[in-house]
Amino acid sequence: MVIHEIFGLTDWVRSVADQFAAEGFIAVAPDLLSGMGPDGGGTASLGERDTVVATIRTLEPDERARRLDAVRLYALDIPAGNGRIGSVGFCWGGTSSFAYAASQPALDAAVVYYGTSPDSADAFAQITAPVLGHYGGDDERVNATIPRAEEAMTDSQSFESNVYAGAGHGFLRAQDDREGANLRASEAAWPRTLEFFREHLEG
Repeated sequence: MVIHEIFGLTDWVRSVADQFAAEGFIAVAPDLLSGMGPDGGGTASLGERDTVVATIRTLEPDERARRLDAVRLYALDIPAGNGRIGSVGFCWGGTSSFAYAASQPALDAAVVYYGTSPDSADAFAQITAPVLGHYGGDDERVNATIPRAEEAMTDSQSFESNVYAGAGHGFLRAQDDREGANLRASEAAWPRTLEFFREHLEG
C-alpha cells in the first residue's frame, strides 16, 4: 500500500508504486480523496494544490483508517499476492502509514518517510508491525516526534529510525535539492526500504 502525500494521488506517487512493482512487489496506490471532490471525484477533480491540501485536512483519522482498511482488503484479494500487506507513505502519507500500524493489527510492516509519529501511548501500544522510519536531518518539525516513538515502543516492538544529515522534508521527491543531501538520503533510504519489505513481506 503506497500512501500519497498531502498533495493527493499524483504522478510522482504512481511512479513510486511503479518502482515497487519493478522490484517484484504488488503495489497499490489509492486515492484517499476519492469521493471527496466535485461530483464524487478524487484528487484530479479538486484542481489546485491548495484545494487538495485543504480537502485532505478534512479527512478524519477514523475515516482514513477505514479507507486504508478497504485498500488492504482489496490487496488481499489480488490472486498473485501472498497474504502479507505492508504500508509505505510520504509526508502526510508517512504519518498515515505510522497511524495505520497503530489501528490495524494485521498489518505486516510499515515504512514512514518523513511522517510524524502517533501522539498517544495508547496508539503505540497497539502496534504489532515492525516500523521503519526515514527522516531528513533538517526536518525539525517531524523529527521532534521521533523520540516519543523510540521511548513508547517496547523491546517486543520494532522501530528503526534513520535520520539523513542535511536532507530536508520530502527528500525522496526533491532529490535535486540541498546540494546533494536529498539524493544521498534517497540512495540510502530506498534500498533499506526494499530490504525491509523483503524481510517482512516475502515468503
